[in-house]
Amino acid sequence: MSKELIRLVDCFMAFDGEVVLNSINLYINDHEFLTLLGPSGCGKTTTLRIIGGFQKPTSGDILFDGVRINDLPPHKRKVNTVFQKYALFTHMNVYENIAFGLRISKKSESEIKKSVQEALALVSLSGYEKRMPSSLSGGQQQRIAIARAIVNRPQVLLLDEPLGALDLKLRKEMQKELKRIQQQVGITFIYVTHDQEEALTMSDTIAVMNNGNILQIGTPVDIYNEPKNAFVARFVGESNIIDGSMLQDRLVEFSNHKFDCLDSGFAPNEPVDVVVRPEDIKIVSVEEGQMRGCVTSVIFKGVHYEISVKTEDFTWIIHSTMYIPEGQNIGMYLTPDDIHIMHKSKEEVSK
Repeated sequence: MSKELIRLVDCFMAFDGEVVLNSINLYINDHEFLTLLGPSGCGKTTTLRIIGGFQKPTSGDILFDGVRINDLPPHKRKVNTVFQKYALFTHMNVYENIAFGLRISKKSESEIKKSVQEALALVSLSGYEKRMPSSLSGGQQQRIAIARAIVNRPQVLLLDEPLGALDLKLRKEMQKELKRIQQQVGITFIYVTHDQEEALTMSDTIAVMNNGNILQIGTPVDIYNEPKNAFVARFVGESNIIDGSMLQDRLVEFSNHKFDCLDSGFAPNEPVDVVVRPEDIKIVSVEEGQMRGCVTSVIFKGVHYEISVKTEDFTWIIHSTMYIPEGQNIGMYLTPDDIHIMHKSKEEVSK
């Protein structure tokens, strides 16, 4: 069973009267890879900074291993941080960059050498000891920043959008590397990103944030398949969200058709948001379709086509490997498992 390591209790933060964190509650387990996911300005970096000790919440408590650490300065917390700007010491070579924290801790030269070599091996940069940061690529600099952060074996590593400066291919490679490193060293990673793919790829747990609130916490599969509200459904993956009416348990009406679904616990005839992921819509003949529409656009996305289909009351987005030409009429078919029902939400995606 996982052991709780960090807990934020009613953490409220305001700058000049503007609420940045709205009394959030969050706990993080030992050895967990937790990602704070949300748009710019949602409060995720502020959450990271109060865990690291760089900011103090206006009210609320930060507990580390059950002990309140609100007043503990950053250097006394068992936490290290990797920023988007790697902040390597440009006048020091790779070895000295990684050894810096160990020297501050008064480690012996033999201990330092052993630890630096282990850290370099962990980030797959053995043999780079004498290189200067300016001679390294962005991805290599990022690995050195990670090696420097983990060489002291903190209990927690905070990562503030560390892949943001990398190109797409390198970012995807580093996502896998970060997960491998986290599993190998067995320390807790708390990761901040606005990139849903990063969050889904790496995390054990995702906390989706918006406007200073945590809207949903869960595994990547739960967040994607069972979004709690329209904001989460729109922000994590693409979604068709349409107005519906929950006639009774496991029966919903939308697009002038009654559909069997798996949801229950709603009031009879309650207005609801219906979520259908684009990849879950089956394209069938017009006669076989529960809904019928006309293809208005087709965009090739590499592994699938993104097809827009206009029906009487809605324009659906479908992801399919099947090419359907513009102007063709098609049928669309949904199984109960393809339909997800949510209570009506006023939350809108931040632009």
